[in-house]
Amino acid sequence: MKSDSVKKLSIAGLLCALAVAGSLFFTFPVLGSRCAPVQHMVNILCAVFLGPWYGLAAAFIASLLRNLLGWGSILAFPGSMCGAFLCGLVYWKTRNPALTLIAEVIGTGIVGGLAAYPLAIAFLGQSAADIAFTAYVVPFLISTVAGSILAGILLFALQKNGGLKAMQSALER
Repeated sequence: MKSDSVKKLSIAGLLCALAVAGSLFFTFPVLGSRCAPVQHMVNILCAVFLGPWYGLAAAFIASLLRNLLGWGSILAFPGSMCGAFLCGLVYWKTRNPALTLIAEVIGTGIVGGLAAYPLAIAFLGQSAADIAFTAYVVPFLISTVAGSILAGILLFALQKNGGLKAMQSALER
C-alpha cells in the first residue's frame, strides 16, 4: 500500500470519528430530523484534503456508525453522502473553498433533502408519507449551513496562515 493512501485513509478515519463524536455532542432536532452540523464540516474537510471518493466513504461510514449507535436516523445517509460527494467534486474541479461550501449546502440541503423523502417513506412508515416531498429540505439546509459556516471559518483561517497549503501538500507527497 502506498504511503499517500495510508495517510489519506488515516485522515479519513479521523474525520469520520470526528463526525460521529460530533453527532453525540452537537446535534439539534428540527422538524423531525436530527441536525448534525459537524458532519457537514467533515464533508467539506474531506473534500478539501482527500477528494470526493474518500469524502463519500467517510460520510457513509459516519452515517452507518451513527445509526448503529442509535445517534442518527436513516435520513443521515442521503444528507451526508450527497453533500460529501458534490462538494468533493466541486473542490476537485475548482480548488475553490467558497464554491465547495456552496456545493455542500446544495448537495446536502437540496439534493439530500429531496432524496430523504423516499427513504423516509420506505423506512419510517406511513407518517413520513403524509408530509410534503420537500419537508426535509429545510432541516437539512439548517444543518448544512451551520456546518458549512464552521468549515468556512476553519478553512479560511488555515488559508490565511498558510496551513491549508501545507496540509494539502503533506497529503500529496
